[in-house]
Amino acid sequence: MRQRGARLEIIANGCFLMDTSDGRSERLLIDAALDALPGDRDERPAVLIGGLGVGFSLAHAAADRRWGRIVVVEREQAVIDWHLTGPLARISGTALADPRTAVLHTDLVEYVRAATERYDALCLDIDNGPDWTVTDGNVGLYSPEGLAACRARLKPGGVLAVWSAQPSPAFGEALRNAGFTGVRAEEIPVARGVPDVVHLAVRTA
Repeated sequence: MRQRGARLEIIANGCFLMDTSDGRSERLLIDAALDALPGDRDERPAVLIGGLGVGFSLAHAAADRRWGRIVVVEREQAVIDWHLTGPLARISGTALADPRTAVLHTDLVEYVRAATERYDALCLDIDNGPDWTVTDGNVGLYSPEGLAACRARLKPGGVLAVWSAQPSPAFGEALRNAGFTGVRAEEIPVARGVPDVVHLAVRTA
């Protein structure tokens, strides 16, 4: 973690990942998934958030009482510690204390392949996008096998939402090939460069 003025930045392997300056796209990740869910549910939907990051996605989900169970998967203990006892507690402290919230210290790619629990929404933000992964191991999440595992973790009608620092038409095609429907992308304009994107897809059966 690096601090620049009031802004905190997370750097991995020399690669900038995110900071505390905005958070619009992280909040959209959560809202777009909820909006894409069918409205005739009997229970509040359960969401899996892949990547704790600076905590914007978790905090936004916990602030919305329409969500039920909120599970966060984070593989880096240092990131979890920054939220539990470090400078990011100011963002996520209330959300972490929420009884709906659980944090799992594990690798997301391994979790979606091995877990049996199913969710109404998967909101994934562990890379700069499907075409720009933080580690080589994360590539498997966006492969046909990885997308099949994500689909298996969703209930029928469930939504997969994936954050990206840039649009990825190839990923949209990969989602369709993996059996998802309603594939689309929502863009978030940024001050410079191409917009951030949330890729959305639905498991219909």
